Amino acid sequence: MALKSYNPTSPARRALILVDKSSLWKGKPLKALTEGKHKTGGRNNKGHVTSRGIAGGHKQKYRFIDFKRRKWDMPAVVERMEYDPNRTAFIALIKYADGEQAYIIAPQRLAVGDSVVAGEKTDVKPGNAMLLSTMPVGTICHNVEMKPEKGGQIARSAGTYVQVVGRDRGMVIVRLNSGEQRYLRGDCMGTVGAVSNPDNQNQNFGKAGRTRWQGRRPLTRGVAKNPVDHPHGGGEGRTSGGRHPVTPWGKPTKGARTRNNKQTDKLIIRSRHAKKKR
Repeated sequence: MALKSYNPTSPARRALILVDKSSLWKGKPLKALTEGKHKTGGRNNKGHVTSRGIAGGHKQKYRFIDFKRRKWDMPAVVERMEYDPNRTAFIALIKYADGEQAYIIAPQRLAVGDSVVAGEKTDVKPGNAMLLSTMPVGTICHNVEMKPEKGGQIARSAGTYVQVVGRDRGMVIVRLNSGEQRYLRGDCMGTVGAVSNPDNQNQNFGKAGRTRWQGRRPLTRGVAKNPVDHPHGGGEGRTSGGRHPVTPWGKPTKGARTRNNKQTDKLIIRSRHAKKKR
């Protein structure tokens, strides 16, 4: 997929750069694999805003994605590639030999008409899924499970991937995009290839309205508020906060460590916060 720029017919169009989606399916999604999506507007069951910055947005239908890929040794053909408003990656509609259809996250270099298969060990080809223990060292993969049969949790966003870098003690060592290296169980599934739509991060929406269409509202800076509303608020004249950045409720933000899971600390070989050698 390439990026597409537009003629400067308005100030917003002048800066607009979007991913070219001309090769994607232009019809509606498969009805059997979709359901209506209820928007909360960031509010809980009492009507109170519990997640700021959420409101409006275009209507969406949720597509059921097969993150588990546990239909083993049953070949499937890619029928079409589709846009999914619920995620940055594109999705592919596949049809199994027995007639069943499913949506999967589309990897790069997967085309309509290609055949994909999931199993304990398969060919190292984009879209094929297999156990991490049977993947060759150096394989690029995505949609990786952290617990067997739970479904993929790692590397599902556009352009992301995980690399298998070794094996040890019956576990598989993987390197994440963040730089973290960790152990994963060998009986977890992964799908070969990097996730599609790598140019997603290079888009320029050109105007605030296009962000509102995605359901995101603007947030007011803390330093622009009063002291009653934010720890950064108040002061004579314009100030820059006068303290380390915090949330409206006084919790440190912008890089403060929040991880508290001692059970899986032993599975992380190299933290994503470790300083890179120059």
